[in-house]
Amino acid sequence: MTTQRKAYRASILHSIADPKDVGIEDSYEYFEDGILVVENGHVVDIGDAVEVLERQPKTLQVKEYKDKIITSGFIDTHIHYPQTGMIASYGEQLLDWLENYTFPEERRFKNPIYAHKVANLFFDELASNGTTTALVFGTVHKESVDVFFEEAEKRNVRMIAGKVLMDRNAPDYLVDTPESGYEESKELIEKWHNKGRLLYAVTPRFAPTSTPEQLATVGKLLEEYPDVYMHTHLSENKKEIEWVLDLFPERDSYLDVYDHYGLLHKRSVFAHGIHLSDCECKRLADTDSAISFCPTSNLFLGSGLFKLPKLEEHGIRVGMGTDVGAGTSFSILQTMSEAYKIMQLQQEKLHPIKSLFLATLGGARSLHLEDKIGNLEVGKEADFVVLNMDATQLMRFRMQQAKKLEEKLFVLMSLGDDRTVSETYIAGEKAYDVNFEQQKKLVS
Repeated sequence: MTTQRKAYRASILHSIADPKDVGIEDSYEYFEDGILVVENGHVVDIGDAVEVLERQPKTLQVKEYKDKIITSGFIDTHIHYPQTGMIASYGEQLLDWLENYTFPEERRFKNPIYAHKVANLFFDELASNGTTTALVFGTVHKESVDVFFEEAEKRNVRMIAGKVLMDRNAPDYLVDTPESGYEESKELIEKWHNKGRLLYAVTPRFAPTSTPEQLATVGKLLEEYPDVYMHTHLSENKKEIEWVLDLFPERDSYLDVYDHYGLLHKRSVFAHGIHLSDCECKRLADTDSAISFCPTSNLFLGSGLFKLPKLEEHGIRVGMGTDVGAGTSFSILQTMSEAYKIMQLQQEKLHPIKSLFLATLGGARSLHLEDKIGNLEVGKEADFVVLNMDATQLMRFRMQQAKKLEEKLFVLMSLGDDRTVSETYIAGEKAYDVNFEQQKKLVS
């Protein structure tokens, strides 16, 4: 974490409110020629360049970027680090995809050496795509989560993760027991939760792979550690929902299974939530639970179309997730593009400023971390990304036709990907530099 005061000059754009609450125009700040000032890993000043320079010391070091825009680091509210190696696996829907691709790959994470190799690649991919915070699935192996947190701690990234709990309806080599899952989760919580920028999430895979006894231990962990997260899947696929109701015939709905065991609270984040009833939406809102919108995954697995307006009408917190490896890209920019298409298929609009909110401040609110991350307000942690508006020949040409900020942002999210990310900063320290990576490739 840098202690020296440094400044970065470029166009600056960040979300300050949800557009649905205040309207588009009042939901963001934009400085065409702006300066962001960072010290001790936090934002200490932001604004128009002329005004910031007047109130800062004359000796201030200023790094200038041409044709680039700075925004707050992207927040991925649902992703699987052990699925990095089987991203883009062909031709299945959810349940078959788990059986044929996911479980065999996750078996390999019993080996800490393999887990470490994948964790390094995973964090490199996050940084090169401008993602600075993520809510992450591990595997059933305690070792895989230790390795993940060890690497996250080295990089000083804000990560939330947990050991998967799974004691039935999975291969023998991937199941734990209610007792072992509870004890190992406790050990990991005690070791990693609130250590630096790290946080823990109790992580049952989804209702079909946990017995009632194991779900009861999840509720017990949440009672014992009320500030940890709860991270699982919900109503992603219609066959999945039917399976849940067959396994828990005494429950009224998929969500009611989790609710019965005390798994709904202010730090509960449910991935997908595509096929939710009004009653389920109301209960999610009443418990301040959040949903992660995972558009690339939903399209790739043919799961369905996420109903963002419906969830927002109920007041549910929503963030954006890549859901790698069912999601086909680590890029939040590409995820924003797919989200737009999902809305289009429902005759709904998704404004680019709203997309930026979902990918940054909306994600922070979903994780109840908006006091620390999500935008570039003074006092926030200095996680930010420098985006190149001219990253490709096509983008450069298209940007020349763009007149308004919202049009430029739409081009950025429609045509952008990891090539658009010039630099990524974690707590004020550079974590990724595209020029350095390109030079490294040339040398190798």
